[in-house]
Amino acid sequence: MNLQSQITAATAPYIPGFANHFATEAVPGALPIGRNSPQKPPFGLYAEQLSGTAFTAPRHENRRSWLYRLRPSAEHPAYVRYHGATRFAPGTVDAPLPPNRLRWDPIADSPAGTDLIDGITTMLANRDPADLEGVAVHMYATDRDMEARAFVNADGEMIFIPQQGRLELLTEMGRIEIAPGQIALIPRGVRFRALLPDGSARGYIAENHGAMFRLPELGPIGANGLANPRDFETPVAWFEDRDEPFELVQKYLGSLWTTTLDHSPLDVVAWHGNLAPCRYDLSRFNTMNTVSFDHPDPSIFTVLTSPSDVPGRANADFVIFPPRWMVAEDTFRPPWFHRNVMSEAMGLIAGAYDAKAEGFRPGGLSLHNMMSGHGPDVASWRGASEVELKPHKIDGTMAFMVESCWPYRLTAHAVDHAQPDYDACWQGFPKARIA
Repeated sequence: MNLQSQITAATAPYIPGFANHFATEAVPGALPIGRNSPQKPPFGLYAEQLSGTAFTAPRHENRRSWLYRLRPSAEHPAYVRYHGATRFAPGTVDAPLPPNRLRWDPIADSPAGTDLIDGITTMLANRDPADLEGVAVHMYATDRDMEARAFVNADGEMIFIPQQGRLELLTEMGRIEIAPGQIALIPRGVRFRALLPDGSARGYIAENHGAMFRLPELGPIGANGLANPRDFETPVAWFEDRDEPFELVQKYLGSLWTTTLDHSPLDVVAWHGNLAPCRYDLSRFNTMNTVSFDHPDPSIFTVLTSPSDVPGRANADFVIFPPRWMVAEDTFRPPWFHRNVMSEAMGLIAGAYDAKAEGFRPGGLSLHNMMSGHGPDVASWRGASEVELKPHKIDGTMAFMVESCWPYRLTAHAVDHAQPDYDACWQGFPKARIA
């Protein structure tokens, strides 16, 4: 029976909600009813559970889905080391880490014909993925579709953050298209490949090795605000029925491995559960800001968080600085000078960041590791100190931060390509005058 010919158009390509329990099928009747693993699943499909948490995790934290596929994912030859990508997950430099502020220009274009896997450059990382803690920050530049190969990350979940060009991520559990200003979250262990609707694409990836990203608690904010669950979109079931050689590249314990299948691994016909990829439009973030005085802590801009074992201290926070109104009275409105126990990796999707007048370009990256003093540069400080205060909208911008309680270490590429003069942006502040 040719299941592909029986696919019917879904009423909607996405289902709203964050970490909801979903049920979706690309072929009517493919999803078993009343049980997870029947003796004979419909159409001869194979039932397979994908677990993002331990079996015995508390119910409110347990994340898993049941997949019904054309072949079991266990059917593959042995993996061997992958040598195609030279700057993806190469490991960090094993040397004393200086407490310097660092910044990078956008990465150079990859050689023509480079797909997403080979177009990823790892910049920063902390912790060993085997510890099930830490986060890594990558940048990508690609101009070729992943045609007959797919990728799976056993080390962690991935947030894709486009900066130029759209990505279409074809996953085991559905198709996701994202453009600059949107993000996609791909759980650990979900296989996917990437197409480029615009012919090329550039952006960032945040890779989380720790507790799964979740929505932050709202505390005194109440029940609403920040990223609302209904605005996250999970794709409906979709699958490929392709019997041809397919390369599958896996990231495992910080290294890349490859095997070759005789079929597409994106062959899940139906699935149900609460572990699934999703996308989110950053323009839907309900920004909270002061209506009296003082700039709020940047934690008020958190979209997703991965908690650590210490309450209130995140293994990783994904934070954005979106368009917003500034109305604070008698207040220095940009982010203030500070030193922080958390480490901050920041990228710029579009526009300018309000604490840096120059040198921080869209597609670039900066790093302020723990307790490194940072804040606005001289020009931004002077402008914000002298401007007439009236309601003002910061518009045409989108910056983000991947904040972590662990200090980031640099890859060799990051060491070699850091801006040599970043510290100069804090030179020339006049000394305060004491009468």
